[in-house]
Amino acid sequence: MNLKHLESFVRVAELGSFSKASRVLDVAQPALSRQVRQLETDLHETLLLRNGRGASLTDAGKRLFEHGVQILQRVALAREDLGAQRDVAVGHVTIGMPPSIGRRLTLPLIEGFRERWPRARLTIVEGLSAHIVEWIAGGRADLGLLYNPDAQPALEITPVIHERLCLVQRAATTRQRRRPTPVKLSALPEHPLILPERHQAIRRLLETQAVQSGVKLHIAWEVSSVPAIIDLVCAGTGSAVLNASAVVASGRARDLTVRPIVEPELTTVLCLAQSASKPPTPLMRQSAELLVDLVKRLVRAPTARRA
Repeated sequence: MNLKHLESFVRVAELGSFSKASRVLDVAQPALSRQVRQLETDLHETLLLRNGRGASLTDAGKRLFEHGVQILQRVALAREDLGAQRDVAVGHVTIGMPPSIGRRLTLPLIEGFRERWPRARLTIVEGLSAHIVEWIAGGRADLGLLYNPDAQPALEITPVIHERLCLVQRAATTRQRRRPTPVKLSALPEHPLILPERHQAIRRLLETQAVQSGVKLHIAWEVSSVPAIIDLVCAGTGSAVLNASAVVASGRARDLTVRPIVEPELTTVLCLAQSASKPPTPLMRQSAELLVDLVKRLVRAPTARRA
């Protein structure tokens, strides 16, 4: 089995698209298609179903995908181990981040990574905390940032930073933006809220505390995208409950008022997660240190000022 063909198949399967995999691997799409077809020919199996929207796995493809991820991980570990013996950081690390902070962290993370480890490769993927947990547990990501994760036997979790939840509203005046007043949890029903779906960490925390406090929230809209939520708030469609760092990352802080929620204060914990069973490579350890340092510098400062 050709490792290059296997990697091409795994990337197409992960991304669900030949065109996206072509960009990630920097391989022309016709060449990528030929590599996957050759793999199918060698194995006498149809692995992917091509359609107008992309590509989906067949049953045989699903079985090979699980093997392929593990094979590529073992090859990467072997390369990194040999590189570590030469005191050279090599290999590939995949980091998952929530959209609320991914936009702000991606550029400095890539710049810092490239400066420190020019021979190594970095992949950044965005998703909700629940998705990132699945990616790490399944071996599709090496490190991840999670909000309020539950205890997971498959994960090693380290708290990084605490952030307060705030009511985010369109700012009618400059004074409202510069001098936001706290808002009690009991007053939230007065505001039509735009919230993500129920399995998202901040939504779970907010609803749990509301139930315990006897507060019935007015949920006007459910939207999974944080940038879309902020656009709706700026348009006056409703209010949101977010961390201040998410507002800063959106680039639209001037249009918004960020009011800390009090009585009780609601706090999210951003944690670093990695596999509990997969031995960390030198590159993973150093990447985790860089990621934590960036989070503390880029997230804590604006949150502290607005809280």
